[in-house]
Amino acid sequence: MESSENLVVQFLGIHFDVTILIMSLLVVLSAFLLIYFSTRKMSVKPKGKQNVIEFLYEFVQGAISQNLGKYTKDYSLFFFVIFFFVWFSNSIGLLSKVELGGYNFWTSPTASFGIDLGLALIVALVVHIGAIRKKGMSHYLKGYLGEMPAMLPMTILEQFTNVLSLAVRLFGNIYAGEVVTSLIVNLVGINVFLAPLSFGINLVWTAFSLFIGSIQAYVFIILSSKYVGEKILDEEE
Repeated sequence: MESSENLVVQFLGIHFDVTILIMSLLVVLSAFLLIYFSTRKMSVKPKGKQNVIEFLYEFVQGAISQNLGKYTKDYSLFFFVIFFFVWFSNSIGLLSKVELGGYNFWTSPTASFGIDLGLALIVALVVHIGAIRKKGMSHYLKGYLGEMPAMLPMTILEQFTNVLSLAVRLFGNIYAGEVVTSLIVNLVGINVFLAPLSFGINLVWTAFSLFIGSIQAYVFIILSSKYVGEKILDEEE
C-alpha cells in the first residue's frame, strides 16, 4: 500500500511544507469570508448566519469565563479567532483527499506539529505580554520566585511544558485521525469489492472525527485560557 506525502520545497536552506501552507491559507481565507458575509449586515435581532456566529462567540466567551473572570471580555475575540481557526483546521481535512504525482495536497493544518506549536507559541506570547501589562515587569519576574526561590528552574521549565502540552495534545489527536481516515480510504486499493465497506466506515469515522475535532478545539481554548488566567489573575480574584 503506497502512501503519499506532502509537497515540500526548500528555499534559502529552509524547508517549506507547501501543502500545509496552502491549506492554512485556505482555512484563514474561508473563515474570514464566512464571518465577513455572516456579519456584514448585522441587526439588533440576529437571524440566520449572524445568529450562528453570535452563538459561537457567546459559546467561547462562556467557556473561557471560568478561567478569566472579569478579564473575559479582554480576551474573548482572541479566543474566538483561535477556536474558529482550530475547529476549521481540524475539520477541513475530512472533506476530501487530493493526491497528484505521489504528493498529498489536502490535509488538516492542525495535523502538522509546526502549526500546532505555532498556535501554542502565540498563546504563550499573549499570556506573558498580558501578565507584564497587568502586573508590571518587576512583579511579573518576582512571580517566578514565588514562596520557594529554589523552584525557579522548575517554574521556568513549566512554561515550556505548557506550550508543548498544548501543541502535542492537538497534534496527536488530529494526526491520528487523518492516518485512520487514509487507511480506510485505501481499503479500495486492496480490493474493489471493499469499496462499499470503506465508504460506510468512512462516513461513520468522518462524523466521529468531526466530533473529536470540535472537542479538541474546545479543549484547546479551555487550557489556553487557564494558562492566561494563571498569569493575569491575582489569588484573591
